Amino acid sequence: MDVIYSFIPLAEKTVILVPSFYQPCISHISKSLGLDADILGMGICLMLGYPLGYIMNKLPYGKIRHIFSFLSGVFLLQCTVQQQWIHIFITSLVSYVFLLLLPSSYSKNVVPIFTMLYLSLGHVHRQYTNYGGWDMDFTTAQMILTIKLYSLAYNLYDGYILKTGNMENRATLKCYHVAIRELPGFIEYLGYVFCFSTLLAGPAYEYKLYVSSCDGSKLYNKYGKPHGTIPSVVLPTLRPFLLSIIFLAIFVIGRTFVPFLNPSNPQYDLPTILEPSLLTKTWAIRFLYTYAAIFVLKCKFYYVFKTTEGTNNIWMAGFDGFEQNETGSNEKKPLGWTTSVNVDILQVETGSNIKAVMAAWNKKTANWLFRYVYIRTNGSLFFTYFISAFWHGFYPGYYLSFLSLAFFTTVERLGRKKLNYYFIQKRNCSFRNFLVTTICLLNVTLIMVYSSLPMHLLSWEWSVAGLKTHYFIGHILGLILLFVFYLLPIRKIKII
Repeated sequence: MDVIYSFIPLAEKTVILVPSFYQPCISHISKSLGLDADILGMGICLMLGYPLGYIMNKLPYGKIRHIFSFLSGVFLLQCTVQQQWIHIFITSLVSYVFLLLLPSSYSKNVVPIFTMLYLSLGHVHRQYTNYGGWDMDFTTAQMILTIKLYSLAYNLYDGYILKTGNMENRATLKCYHVAIRELPGFIEYLGYVFCFSTLLAGPAYEYKLYVSSCDGSKLYNKYGKPHGTIPSVVLPTLRPFLLSIIFLAIFVIGRTFVPFLNPSNPQYDLPTILEPSLLTKTWAIRFLYTYAAIFVLKCKFYYVFKTTEGTNNIWMAGFDGFEQNETGSNEKKPLGWTTSVNVDILQVETGSNIKAVMAAWNKKTANWLFRYVYIRTNGSLFFTYFISAFWHGFYPGYYLSFLSLAFFTTVERLGRKKLNYYFIQKRNCSFRNFLVTTICLLNVTLIMVYSSLPMHLLSWEWSVAGLKTHYFIGHILGLILLFVFYLLPIRKIKII
């Protein structure tokens, strides 16, 4: 660590895009408002994505967009983490060398291992120097970068497999729409990994989706003619922007009424949900308080997800492009704006099964885990959840949360397999369907709140204490259901 710290003066000299008055100004405003300077700076930089996106939308297609994307990303990164931005740059350069020199069959393993190792060292350093702290550092952007580079290595590998005509690789066939045949040029590569609208907090979508917004191929054919009627960016930008403001307000106001951690010293003092004054309440009151406190915490992420959605939509990066009309005419119809959508809030809050809720939360990370971990390991659920926890860091709470979710998902799958017969046979009974849906919704709500506790409590002691306040009800219920489902016979549905 001393050797690494010796390079700090050199790294500080690379911070050349941030005006000298910026940090003192942020510090002064944060003290006036009683907010953390890091959080305030991050929020401002996320909002700066809107004017930067507006400029990006006005630039001509081609390299100028990639250069602007790169420089804007570096600017925002230097504003938020100062000299630590150099870690992102180093990781990007080394990964590009690997992609350039190694065959794709090797780089698809080397690049993910290298990026995950670099990210892990960042997590270890953060936990060693500031255990349980929530200060802003480079690891958040490093997590996004890891997804991008991990995915890019597989995009090139899939492109190579498709180029050879091998149609037997099922994983590659599932990802053909994001596969690329050649390594991007260095300028295009830097524009992608440092893209201002995705670098700080995602969404980390694939290179092919990014470059189609920079070269114009998403909207125009090679003759410069539009594929169809190009939609306006006003509503797709305004809608997530307004939602982000609403969720920010809920978070700022709500955390004063239902704090999850101790407001005075969240890093060291006993969390509010573990305080004796709350533990004396009935279980129902404790659960409702925990549900409300976790919802308020999620609003912070909803703010981030919706802000980045808007900053991508304003320069058409969130637009999905056009599809051919069923009539076969040359005029194509727009697909939608799902590329930039990183959360389905309604599904997260009202989902009736764990799989749907997990797929709706941080959707681009879920895509990465599905495309480049789950289907590449023959559908290993526990390994996929382990990689998700590993990507987050090394706090015990992460592993308790994600491995518990893997267990609950396994129970849910077995239950659906064994009970499917009874659901199908009674599909026309509206009351029964309503009752089953309600029970599933309540059960998933219970499981998601219960399994989220360690994720926010981080340490082993606090995580176990948090689960204990709910009598380990999730794991006990899961084990009981697993035993019952295991004993139930599989009844086949008769097809008439």
